[in-house]
Order: sequence, then structure tokens, then C-alpha cells
Amino acid sequence: MHRPPPRLRVPEWVGADDSVVTVALVYPMQGPAGIFGPTCEACARLAAEEVNKAGGVLGRELRLLEVDGGGEPRKVARDVEALVATGAVQGVTGWHISSVRQALAPRIAHRVPYVYTALYEGGEQTEGVFMTSETPAWQLLPAMRLLAEARGVRRWFVVGNDYVWPRRTARAARRYARACRGRVCGEAYLPLGAEDVRDVLRRIERTDADAVLMLLVGSDAVRFNRAFAASGLDQRCLRLSTLMDENMLLASGPEATGDLFSTAGFFASLANQDTLDFHGQYAARFGIEAPAPGSLGESCYEGVLLLAALVEQARTLDVCAIGAAADAVSYEGPRGLLRLTDRHVRQRIYLAEADGLDFTVLAQLRAPHELW
Repeated sequence: MHRPPPRLRVPEWVGADDSVVTVALVYPMQGPAGIFGPTCEACARLAAEEVNKAGGVLGRELRLLEVDGGGEPRKVARDVEALVATGAVQGVTGWHISSVRQALAPRIAHRVPYVYTALYEGGEQTEGVFMTSETPAWQLLPAMRLLAEARGVRRWFVVGNDYVWPRRTARAARRYARACRGRVCGEAYLPLGAEDVRDVLRRIERTDADAVLMLLVGSDAVRFNRAFAASGLDQRCLRLSTLMDENMLLASGPEATGDLFSTAGFFASLANQDTLDFHGQYAARFGIEAPAPGSLGESCYEGVLLLAALVEQARTLDVCAIGAAADAVSYEGPRGLLRLTDRHVRQRIYLAEADGLDFTVLAQLRAPHELW
């Protein structure tokens, strides 16, 4: 018997107190991305508490209202739109896949500020949407260039989930491979939550690929890592992922992470002062048993900080005024002092190699304009 999805439950305090600014925190509580949902929630909570210790937003307390962003995109968009339309929330942030962002942005971005924290395919131009994370030109292109130079990679096979982020990123990867004197020799796309990857592995085996670009989400990437190593392909092809954090390494297991590389704006193993301070605050708040605050969860920390900074700079919750003042916004967090350019945060990007259950950062990548 088919049961309708559960309705969004809104706490009684939401919308009842003018001294509170309520922000919808949209992050995955189910599905493949649910594996890093707990760290998304913890990192966002930590940021909200720090904002409130510093005086809140416009002198008001910042509170987070959790929304499951791991459901069907249109349902997630309807739930969040209802919160915005009723005045229950005055802003939106969080990590969720691009399909959710595409369904959500047209419904709410003209009403409240929307800070999107997931790495994505690039090109988002909706007014009122602000991005904290990586895009292919700044993340993937420099990583492919470095691996071509250092490891001689020329032939890439792309494995992704079947939705907008992997598809559009793969399109960019074809251009990047050619620019690096290589090519993409095959592509395969799997539904979110697909269990069987044997056909994809056979396709890789039949090609002359020397590297696999993984554009898989959460537990789908974990499942692929295990099967890839079990097949012995890890002895022939390195792997590069733009979406891989320490929680996914832990779930994959050390035997499945050999010759696996990741590129991101944050790694837990970075030893700079900003990262060390963040780890100290996170451990003091949640304890040593808390989920690892990898780049995906940490992005939600960035999202809360940026949303607060946007409102403070504009001195209003009006989304048009916030957009007009956005280029003057800066804030400081685990990724350092960051500024907005064309509603995107520009930041340092790193290439790291999996070392068992952790990442060793190998290099800070050159920005796109420095490559050629």
C-alpha cells in the first residue's frame, strides 16, 4: 500500500518571536547523501551558535529549522516554499544536490536570501542565490591538469549519478581533458541509489582508461569504491572525485581507497590555523565521537556564516538590498578570509590523496587563469 510522504513538522516557536531570525537548513537526511547529513547538521549548528555569541543577526537570535533535503526535489522545494510563503523562515541555506537547488531557487530566491553550499556544476545566476562552494573551472580543471603533469593521465572514464551536476560536469571534463592533451574515452551514469555497478566496471575494463572521474554522491561513491577495488581496477586506474570526504573514506574502508584523489576547498587534515581553530571548536562542542567534519559538512558552516554576513552587510533581510550589497561582503571561517565575486565565494582549492581513512593534502591548485 502506497503511503504519502510525511508532512513537514514545524515547531511551535517558528514565526512566533520577532526577536528571532529563522533559517531553513536544508540537508540530506536520507538517500545516498544521507551519509554526511549528520556532519552537515552539526557544522551548521556550530556556526549558528558562534553567530549568536557574537550578537546574532541584526541583533536577533539566529535559529535553524531543519528540512530534509534528501527527498524528491519537487517535494523539498514545496516544503521550503511553504515555510517562506508563511513567513516561518527568513533565509535558506544548506547542502543538497543540484536537482533540489534547481527546483527550489525559482520558488524562493526572490523572497529570501538563499545560500547554497554544495559544490556544483556552475552557471547559477538566479538573483538571491549565493554559492559558497567549488565549481568545475576552479576545482576540476586544475586537478586534471596537475594529474596529467604528475601522473601522465591522458584517458579518462567518467562515472556519475544521472542528474544535472554529473552530466554538466562531465561536459566540462571533456573540454578539460582535451586541453590537457587527453580525452574522455567513456561515460556511464547510474540512478541515485543504484546497487549494481558491475556493468560499469566491465565497461571501464574494456577501455584504455588510465583514470576514472567519479561524480557519484555519498553512499553511491562508497559502493563504487568497494567494487572498483575488488575488481582490481585500482591497480590500473587512479580515481579522482570532486565529492569525497572523510566520512565516505571511512565507509569505503582503507582497502578500497588506494590511488584515490579528491579536490576541494577544505580537508580535515589541513594544518593551517583556521582549520585547527575550527577543529578545536567542533570537538569542544560535539566531542571526539562526532562525525568527521569533512568538506561537505563544513560547507554548511560556511553557509550559515555567509548568510549572516550578507544580512549584516545590508542591514536588512530584504533580498534585493542583500544582493546589491553582496560584492562588499567578506567573512572569516575554516577556509580563511573569503569574499564574494558574482555571488560565488572564491577560495583556495586543494588536491589530496587518500591515505587509508584520511586525506594527505598534496598541493594547493592554481586558479584557472594561472593554468595556461
